[in-house]
Amino acid sequence: MTSSWIASTPIPLLEQWLSFTEARHQLLAGNIANVDTPGYQARDMPVSAFQEKVREALATPMRSEYPSPGHRSAPSRLQRIRELSESYPSLLRHDGAEVSLEQQIAELTKNQIMHSLVVSLLNSQFRLLQAAVTERV
Repeated sequence: MTSSWIASTPIPLLEQWLSFTEARHQLLAGNIANVDTPGYQARDMPVSAFQEKVREALATPMRSEYPSPGHRSAPSRLQRIRELSESYPSLLRHDGAEVSLEQQIAELTKNQIMHSLVVSLLNSQFRLLQAAVTERV
């Protein structure tokens, strides 16, 4: 159960981005490990498809995650963001081409940069929360 004040920050979305980059890193590492395997098809989770899912989640109006008893409403933005990780299998695709070591390393490097960026953003969000909680500027 996430507090509404945390849910109103970018932290839940950044958490999903972090999970996505970790899952994608595992796929790309598997592609590199199988570069010499005959007939192996590269797998990937395209960033553009995940970004589209994020846009859909962010388009959901921000409302209380906990509606009044007996009231059934559409999913809140936070619920849609949490559901992003469930969409990973639908993003997975098999590339019909042979595995290119150079291409996989380039994709792995871009994924690592994105992962580092998300970690930096999460750190800054936590520093802001810490400053707010301790009432320091």
